[in-house]
Amino acid sequence: MRAAFYEGHESITLGQGAPLAPGPGQVQIRVSHCGICGTDLHIFHGKMDHRVKQPQVIGHEMSGVVAAAGPETAGWAPGDRVTVRPLDHCGECPACRAGHSHICQRLKFIGIDSPGAFQELWTVPARTLHRLPAALSLREAALIEPLAVACHDVRLGEVKAGEYVVVQGGGPIGALVAMVARQAGARVLLSEVNPFRLALAAELGLRTVNPSETDLVALVNQETNEAGADVVFEVTGSAAGAELMTKLPRTRGRMVMVAIFSQPTPVDLFRFFWRELKLIGARVYEAEDFEAAIRLAAARGMPLERLITRVCDLGELGAALRDMERGGEVMKILVRCAEGDLE
Repeated sequence: MRAAFYEGHESITLGQGAPLAPGPGQVQIRVSHCGICGTDLHIFHGKMDHRVKQPQVIGHEMSGVVAAAGPETAGWAPGDRVTVRPLDHCGECPACRAGHSHICQRLKFIGIDSPGAFQELWTVPARTLHRLPAALSLREAALIEPLAVACHDVRLGEVKAGEYVVVQGGGPIGALVAMVARQAGARVLLSEVNPFRLALAAELGLRTVNPSETDLVALVNQETNEAGADVVFEVTGSAAGAELMTKLPRTRGRMVMVAIFSQPTPVDLFRFFWRELKLIGARVYEAEDFEAAIRLAAARGMPLERLITRVCDLGELGAALRDMERGGEVMKILVRCAEGDLE
């Protein structure tokens, strides 16, 4: 079977992988599409070499069809349309015992710590599967994983109908957070500097602002009678975003940390004290977030297809990562992994 391998040193090679027969509690999936995300780009740049064995297949935003099911996989059979929640928890640590297995203290992320979905056949634990409805295309279903991230973020932010929400960052996750918050009935303002992403967000019906051209704090205060935003989602991962984040919420407002800050970053703690602000960390997702994402996508309330910039072949993964690296007019690139049409 074909597989794309990360070889280190910003190198992706297309080669032949050995299909792994599913053992007890495992299923083998014929992968239809797999999206490229920021984590894949970090891996490509060598920033996660301490976790990724080389050569290794990466990728985790996927859709596909069950090809084979091993023993002890009741309820799953060849032909089932699925996506994968790529978290492998230990079940024994304090976090798992407390019911928070998605942030297991020994969590293994499938596609980083173990082989991922940029291959034709992928074997994973059956417990990670979520069933896809027939009404949802496998192209769109490859966006269920990032949509689940957004569902988790909005749920933890306790967004309510009528609230004023600011999303800092209009990449794929930021756009999805904005759309999920809008589905929850919030008034949403998306802040982004990339002209392509601003234009796309506007096409999706989102209210947008470029903070390099408009005073975002003044705008939010103007639109809220000087109160401030109810909820702010920080998705830029930038020092400027972290600094701006605390200037936007109302008294006792909430901030949700979606972006990953790999280094300590200055934050205005006086503002926390002065307005009694709440900062919420939001990491990955739980099973209920995947189910919520699937319901939203199947209900056609989320224009997921508009987020797909293009679809490329598995052999073009390296070039697609280079396009992501350059930024510009790119939102989400999907990779077609299986040969032939699985729809």
